[in-house]
Amino acid sequence: MIELQHLSKWITVGGAKTYLLKDINLTIQQGEFISVMGPSGSGKSTLLNVLGMLDEFNEGDYFFMGEHVNKLKEKHRSQLYKQYIGFVFQAYHLIDELTVYENIETPLIYQNSKTSERKAIVADILDRFNIVGKKDLFPTQLSGGQQQLVGIARALVANPKLLLADEPTGNLNSKQGEEIMELFKKLNEEDGVTIIQVTHSEKNAEYGSRIINLLDGRIEQ
Repeated sequence: MIELQHLSKWITVGGAKTYLLKDINLTIQQGEFISVMGPSGSGKSTLLNVLGMLDEFNEGDYFFMGEHVNKLKEKHRSQLYKQYIGFVFQAYHLIDELTVYENIETPLIYQNSKTSERKAIVADILDRFNIVGKKDLFPTQLSGGQQQLVGIARALVANPKLLLADEPTGNLNSKQGEEIMELFKKLNEEDGVTIIQVTHSEKNAEYGSRIINLLDGRIEQ
């Protein structure tokens, strides 16, 4: 599903290169559940953003579902993202001007789903996350944990083939966190969703079938 070959990303500070990712070689099969670990600043979120096509990189190759990502036009990349990828951000990235319902519905609008279909799908996911009572509220009226749940619901509403999650339980209490990890596990095992999560939690990492450790932008062998 994913193949990275000698992928590097850097920023230039005062004429010198600072590597955020260095010579990453990685193959991820469809249906895997990968946990990415490493200290702060090791490149975990950068790697996730590159995989999610939100960040460019400087060198190397990225293949996604057989497509050569670095040779695709912006529009085509954007279509791939909308069609296949769900992203759970650490900082929620909810749209403040939209209600909970509208935030969750947004990915379906991008996919041009019919109104009646959208209603049914959103109603189902509101129910699944026990947030039906919050559907008309705005993000600023929610606690951090509730915003995180809405972010996860939005990432899953369009049935992504690949779910990228950056510290998905970071703002949840331990019970909610466990429920989310169990949900991810179920999505992975029953629906075949490929999941790549960045986490500091050993406990959460163990839900994955494989752990990748990053240090200073490199994968530790």
